[in-house]
Amino acid sequence: MSRIHFIGGEKGGVGKSVVSRLLAQYWIDHKTPWAGFDTDRSHGALLRHYAEFSQPLEISRMEDLDRLMEAAAEEDQQVLVDLAAQSEQDLHHWIATSGVLELASELGIEVLFWHVMDDGKDSLELLDKLLARYGSLAHCVIVLNHGRGDNFASFHKSPVAQKVAEMGVPVLELPALHKATMRNIDHLDKSFWAATSHKEGPSALGLVERHRVKVWTRAANAEFEKLGI
Repeated sequence: MSRIHFIGGEKGGVGKSVVSRLLAQYWIDHKTPWAGFDTDRSHGALLRHYAEFSQPLEISRMEDLDRLMEAAAEEDQQVLVDLAAQSEQDLHHWIATSGVLELASELGIEVLFWHVMDDGKDSLELLDKLLARYGSLAHCVIVLNHGRGDNFASFHKSPVAQKVAEMGVPVLELPALHKATMRNIDHLDKSFWAATSHKEGPSALGLVERHRVKVWTRAANAEFEKLGI
């Protein structure tokens, strides 16, 4: 079965591209066929780190969005879409006016909306809107990104969390990577694989830093495995 994964959250800075990069490496490590589409024209993480698997996508062009369905229909693979901030209005318009979910059901393609959250109120409100929009029409996955928030009590105590539980929406916990280590990786413009694998040269991380990244990616992968993807 092909799946289309929309990695969103609508807000900037919640870690959407971090989740996309982790998923990309997870599928590579598991030899899972996948294709990436990057909607960030200024700082596309998939295009920089996984160029051989990825291509740019202009979210405001329906013809570009159509390519997602074509990629999923052509062969069984994971289709990964890294959504830029404030891009979901165009996405929802395409889905509604093109009957995308109906077509996906006919073709046996699963559509997943990943909602990456920090611990702010606006992430919670955006999640509520996403669930209200799609309900049981498509699958949702919630990622509580502890790298962008250390207290998700407002989520767990909210009516939205109760709705999530009633709907059976999976909630993943992405642990925080030490901030200085993440800054080093981003400064050196490395993929997470390169950060753990390159041991020599001026751009290499230290021994403990490399192991820290390995521990973090293992924890993220364990969360992904809960979904069976």
